[in-house]
Amino acid sequence: MGFSFNAHRSDSRPLMTSNSRLAGIFTPNLVPLTSDGQINEPELRRYVDWLIERGVHGLYPNGSTGEFTRFTVEERRRIVEIMVDQTRGRVPILAGAAEANVKETLRACEHYASLGVRAVAIVAPFYYKLSPASVYAYFAEIGRNTPVDVTLYNIPMFASPIDVPTVQRLSDNFERIIAIKDSSGDIPHMIRMITAVRPNRPDFSFLTGWDAALMPLLLIGCDGGTNASSGVVPELTRRLYDLTLNGQLDEARQIQYDLVTLFDAMLYQAEFPDGFRAAADLRGFTMGRGRQPLSPEQQTDLSTLSNTLQCLLSAHGFADQPVRGCSPDSFPRTMDAVRSITNANVANGQHPDDVNRIVQGVIAELQRRGMM
Repeated sequence: MGFSFNAHRSDSRPLMTSNSRLAGIFTPNLVPLTSDGQINEPELRRYVDWLIERGVHGLYPNGSTGEFTRFTVEERRRIVEIMVDQTRGRVPILAGAAEANVKETLRACEHYASLGVRAVAIVAPFYYKLSPASVYAYFAEIGRNTPVDVTLYNIPMFASPIDVPTVQRLSDNFERIIAIKDSSGDIPHMIRMITAVRPNRPDFSFLTGWDAALMPLLLIGCDGGTNASSGVVPELTRRLYDLTLNGQLDEARQIQYDLVTLFDAMLYQAEFPDGFRAAADLRGFTMGRGRQPLSPEQQTDLSTLSNTLQCLLSAHGFADQPVRGCSPDSFPRTMDAVRSITNANVANGQHPDDVNRIVQGVIAELQRRGMM
């Protein structure tokens, strides 16, 4: 038996207009696929509704988690069209518009602008490692010609890095460049960017794409995150965001610790983003096999990972425990982490008796396995 807490949809949800600073949790969307590898439109629509109902602040199609390089140009456009149609303005959409060259990127900007997205996200040029001067020139060309607001996307493990002076120059010179998503996980780098940019551009947004440091990055001035974990446990990422902004740091810290355990399992124990796809399956979605072919050994490893993820999710009531049970290493490190999540459910309307029964069940299982 599982339970879930309802993320409160109160004044903490930012009101997004065309002139608002991007803020909150924007989910980098996975793309469900059919058995023959095509976009599963009904499942994608159901997934969009589910995320919005669980309190994410915005949606982010065609990012790394959405495997944008594994879809054709037409498919990428169709993904955004489906999501815009299904969202119906309930939350803003930050659409990935990165293409292999500036001409195609600007064409993507034009198309997504015509759909009414809030902004686009554009990664620095990939494949070729460029100098800061070339990175600036690339984004300057986009900044001069884009019909829609642009979020810079710094992901140095996959593309040319965007350094602090480049971000500062771009923000100073191009009003259409309104934000940066940084997936480096480098906290001092984010501090330097905020310090350099905010004095001249107080409207400029800073978003983190590194789930493992969401809380500390919010504390040093980030406006929110584009976090892959929110596509699996939107309740936790939303709760972490709210607690941190409300100064409830002890509770937020426990959720951050626990989120890291789940994030690490999804990220490091399978080819990215297959771990996230497997976890989304456990939340009730048919994600289908990803576009990247897997060897038989990788498929076996992914099956093993699914068992681990099911144990982690079951400890929070997000999935049933596997039939064969869970090994000790599959459980969160401390019962304090479990209690912090279940207490959050009580605060959000879950009956205390239901929560206590689940907690006691987890405690009994840990005692039986000699972990307590």
